[in-house]
Amino acid sequence: MKILAIESSCDETAAAVVEDGRTVLSNVISSQVEEHKIYGGVVPEIASRRHTENISSVVEKALADAGCSYEDVDAIGVTYAPGLIGALLVGVNFAKGLSYSVGKPLIPVHHLRSHIAANYITHPDLKPPFLSLVVSGGHSHIINVKSYTEFEIIGKTRDDAAGECLDKAARAMGVPYPGGANLDKIAKSGNNKSYSFPHPHVENAPLDFSFSGLKTSVINIIHNANQKGEDINIPDLGASFISSVVKCLTDNLMNAAKITGAEKIVAAGGVSANSVLRSELQRLCADKYKLYLPDLSLCGDNGAMVGSQAYYEYLSGNIANESLNAAATMRIDNLSF
Repeated sequence: MKILAIESSCDETAAAVVEDGRTVLSNVISSQVEEHKIYGGVVPEIASRRHTENISSVVEKALADAGCSYEDVDAIGVTYAPGLIGALLVGVNFAKGLSYSVGKPLIPVHHLRSHIAANYITHPDLKPPFLSLVVSGGHSHIINVKSYTEFEIIGKTRDDAAGECLDKAARAMGVPYPGGANLDKIAKSGNNKSYSFPHPHVENAPLDFSFSGLKTSVINIIHNANQKGEDINIPDLGASFISSVVKCLTDNLMNAAKITGAEKIVAAGGVSANSVLRSELQRLCADKYKLYLPDLSLCGDNGAMVGSQAYYEYLSGNIANESLNAAATMRIDNLSF
């Protein structure tokens, strides 16, 4: 089964053709990073406009790269939640029109589900059940993946997401956008024990995260140094900060693994590309758990991951009609369309 998949939840206009949920026939991404770099972050209105301008050509290229026509695909998959509402609407409305015009089923895909599904492409042997850490600019979750379409949230952030925390800390340090990715590179030469940060805990919710205190802490360090006229070693500060964020993530994840009795651990989302997180997960899981990490090319938003999850949603009967709408927020375990 070949699925044409569309992703437009943030600032990447993407489309792909995926066969049977595992084989990527094409994967096209039009990035807006350089434009948003001017503003130090994603500007939703600009993102929506660029999606409108790019989506048709991106979809056509995805089909061409796969050697397919619209007649050759069996269904249309699209990210419909969560994300920037204006950006999502571009993809959803394009997919609805396409589904209607070519007479193909329309498959609604949850953005976080598709990030997890990126691992099905990287690891053809991976099957649920497993425990997944989903970390991105907007989300931080520990999820018990019971089946391809059954998910249980057992831990989540109570405030900032890990990726958001890294991005904002990087911006405070003067690191250019995209902050988290660039800070990861700069911090490679730093000493991760140079600065101390708190290790937040959520009362009565040991598997939940809280990153706002960490963000405030690094901003205070920078402000205090500036007020005293002291220099800050950015690689050292960055390395120490990343280490603290990763420890928060991995401590809770390992606790969740013990509680649930999980044998397989999966990382997903943009922050799963972070070199420190990947290295620490490999260390912690060695000889204890089977670890699955997505290929670096599939950590960020892309159409291939949408096409993979769309296949399993289709098999579960999750088909939408022309009334499908986008949603800025939606739980991974309780879909509505």
